[in-house]
Amino acid sequence: MKIERQKNHILGPLFQFLAVTFGAVLFAINLCSFVPAGGLYPSGFSGIAILIQRVCAKFFALDIPFTALYIPINLIPIYIGFKYIGKRFTLYSLYVIALTSILTDTIPKFVITEDMLLISVFGGILNGLAVVVTLLAGASGGGMDFISIFMSERKGKDAWNLILLTNSLILLTAGCIFGFEKALYSIIFQYCNTQIIKLFYKRYQKHTLLIITDKTQEIYEQIRIVTHHDATLFVGTGCYEGAERKMLYSVVNSDQVSTVINIIKEIDPKAFINSLKTEELSGRFYKQKKR
Repeated sequence: MKIERQKNHILGPLFQFLAVTFGAVLFAINLCSFVPAGGLYPSGFSGIAILIQRVCAKFFALDIPFTALYIPINLIPIYIGFKYIGKRFTLYSLYVIALTSILTDTIPKFVITEDMLLISVFGGILNGLAVVVTLLAGASGGGMDFISIFMSERKGKDAWNLILLTNSLILLTAGCIFGFEKALYSIIFQYCNTQIIKLFYKRYQKHTLLIITDKTQEIYEQIRIVTHHDATLFVGTGCYEGAERKMLYSVVNSDQVSTVINIIKEIDPKAFINSLKTEELSGRFYKQKKR
């Protein structure tokens, strides 16, 4: 048992390190392939860095490395991360930011396709997957990700659509300087990126579970153990048979729903379960802290 715990203690951080490294590689590949091929502006601070690069190249004939721009403009988000989100999370994120910057400057630019629609769609998907990988591994790609996580932690719901709006304003600025065609394609890129994140990263999405069962205590205990969330017991009358019925009401994170439902079915195969997407939640709700 002691040896097994030591292995888990080693493999956990090792897997996290490999995952965030993979995420940084995905970011860099995207910034060296789809983004330059389409002349697009990716999401967040990487888009701002590329916009500054292109402005300096066009109007001042200055070729500024991506690293020299991307790391400095992330200093404020990094401060927010250390102060409000978590030190380990921020350190891993800083590693992702640095590695992405270095790889973006060293990997030769290459073209996968010249079709602008394909570039916008698949570039956005690749960027979204990079964000998801780093977030699931306990880090971020920096910039807007830090701000979105900070807002989500404070508000209790995901803020990716707000970030999409902010990115769109950045793209409109780029459109005014370099033309709106590529800026509009970049909005498609941003939309695909946001949808991938919302599809696979569900930390700030919540579901309400309504569970009608005769084994309320056993199910409640498992919900408490697995999710750290509480539940409320309602007692009523079934209209069809006129018999007493008990219902548990609980709100859990969306990524926990399938696990909880499987546990309920194991305890009571006859349980009636209604899962509802929760748009907004006010009040005390357990949130696992990032370290």
